[in-house]
Amino acid sequence: MNITMDWNSLFTPLWLSLKVSFIASIISLGLGTLAACLLHKRKFIGKTFLETLFMLPLVLPPTIIGFLLLVILGRNSLLGKLAEWIFSQPIIFSPVAAVIAAIVVAFPLIYQSIKVGLASVSEEFEDAARLDGASTWKVLQKVTLPLAAPSLLTGYILGFSRALGEFGATLMIAGNIPNKTQTIPIAIYTAVEKNEMPLAWMWTVMIVIISFGLLLMTRQGTYDRST
Repeated sequence: MNITMDWNSLFTPLWLSLKVSFIASIISLGLGTLAACLLHKRKFIGKTFLETLFMLPLVLPPTIIGFLLLVILGRNSLLGKLAEWIFSQPIIFSPVAAVIAAIVVAFPLIYQSIKVGLASVSEEFEDAARLDGASTWKVLQKVTLPLAAPSLLTGYILGFSRALGEFGATLMIAGNIPNKTQTIPIAIYTAVEKNEMPLAWMWTVMIVIISFGLLLMTRQGTYDRST
């Protein structure tokens, strides 16, 4: 194996993980923001049940999440058949499947962070905007979300980090296909299985540095807001 191939084999899982995490966290940020805004200050029967459902991926084993996604999106399911008919290829064992798995595990962290951020906005600012004639949407758009922006950023970073470290669900629904669905956690697992410890160590150091940096950003942001 020449040097070029060595570099490719080293960095391809990292680039794939970063790309999957970026796409998944952006989608999760949109969905989490929408869900948090729709539920913000609303009371209705079943709200607690719905929010518990949102948070369920945090406590479920990744293999359970992967199994459920296989049932929902597999080639024998209605959604799986519809997607295969539209895109002329199945969802499972594709990069799209890796993104879906990452979205599912990242969403709870993003939703919870945004929910807390919206709740922390002082009602005085919102009431003042309403007195000036702003609609509910305008208050949310011009007052609430800008004031909750640090929580949105924190939620995004946490969601990105969670997507970056996703393993079990991704392995079950996307598989372990080099240069296609082999993200860095799966690559580490494969390297250990093959006793390629130097390669496993290099990937481990990479993901630890990235994850530490992302977590440090959230901690620094929290410290700055508290001082």
